[in-house]
Amino acid sequence: MKLVIASLLVGSAAAFAPAATPMRNSALNMATETTTEKQAFAKLPASVKPGVVTGSALVDLLDAAKEQGYAIPGVNIVGTNSINACMEAAAKYGGPIMVTFSKGGGQFIAGKSLANGADEASIAGCIAGAKHVHEVAKLYGVPVVLHTDHCQKAWLPWIDGLVAASEEHFAQTGEPLFSSHMLDLSEEPLEENIGICKTYLEKFAKMGILLEFELGVTGGEEDGVDNSDVDSSRLYTQPEEVFYAYEQLSQVEGGAFTCAASFGNVHGVYAPGNVDLQPIILYNSQKYIQEKIGSDDDKPMKFVFHGGSGSSVEDIQYAIGAGVIKMNIDTDTQWAFWDGVRAYEAKYHDYLQGQIGNPEGDDKPNKKYYDPRMSLRAGEESMAARLVKAAEDLKCVNVLN
Repeated sequence: MKLVIASLLVGSAAAFAPAATPMRNSALNMATETTTEKQAFAKLPASVKPGVVTGSALVDLLDAAKEQGYAIPGVNIVGTNSINACMEAAAKYGGPIMVTFSKGGGQFIAGKSLANGADEASIAGCIAGAKHVHEVAKLYGVPVVLHTDHCQKAWLPWIDGLVAASEEHFAQTGEPLFSSHMLDLSEEPLEENIGICKTYLEKFAKMGILLEFELGVTGGEEDGVDNSDVDSSRLYTQPEEVFYAYEQLSQVEGGAFTCAASFGNVHGVYAPGNVDLQPIILYNSQKYIQEKIGSDDDKPMKFVFHGGSGSSVEDIQYAIGAGVIKMNIDTDTQWAFWDGVRAYEAKYHDYLQGQIGNPEGDDKPNKKYYDPRMSLRAGEESMAARLVKAAEDLKCVNVLN
């Protein structure tokens, strides 16, 4: 069915301003420089450009999504084919896209035959994928957010490796390699969860990386994270827990974060009636935070709808009404890619039974049919088409110009 996660964004564009530094391109300098920049997109702030979006520009992008009432597709990828399908779809629907790396996805990009005992393959694969996006994203003419998905406590060395890569990239370019990271420490006690997140946010803030953290436990299983047997009471986060995290993380100078608060969420696609979602938690949390901080904004939080696969349009747009600015998609796009490959094989089945010989003649070659690029391209096209449909559901069509 779906996993839905609420996400709270703290701060404005200035939230990413780090402490004073002699570096020629600090996140603060970039935030200041954008005030005189020419707009690349008529409907977005001047800070948001085609290509990878980080720092203050990322905050500006998410602010625009909230204000204009749409959510950005956040898609789990496993290689350049799925990465490119994401950006192709974004160019077609005229909106931003979030490309999301998982630990397992990174390992697959590097190569499943490699040793990964110290997460070396997962780290190298995510870095390679991120560099690919940095090289080609501008060609698609859309804003792209580079994000990483659920990271449990035992997997923190994976994130450490990616943070080190961002530090090196920041020293060279003034921008981090990744836009944001998710730390999923929801299985730990609340105080430990937020304490660890706070430590990482202090590192992130220096480079303009956004932190996403999770409260409550998401049910189901996805990419090595298995909560299939979790007690159902742990699937629902209380507004008080969200505010505790808000208070603690707000103490980090220059930090910006999102909060993933579960409300009955389950990874994957399930038959109707098998999942008891309580999205009213989103609205209740908005009201609670607003009252606590004395905000005039009736949606002071930005939510994230994780695991949108299988969700109804009604549920999706109801969540957007509560301030959702991103919906994660994995299961539906996995199916779409496979379905494109399956349909290609069915269409050209008689041309795929041998290198020579097909309905046109026993001596006719089949190379142009079994060339891997043909079936992979069919998968890309099918996945991109599914993402265009998702963008329509998310009201994320024609939001650039």
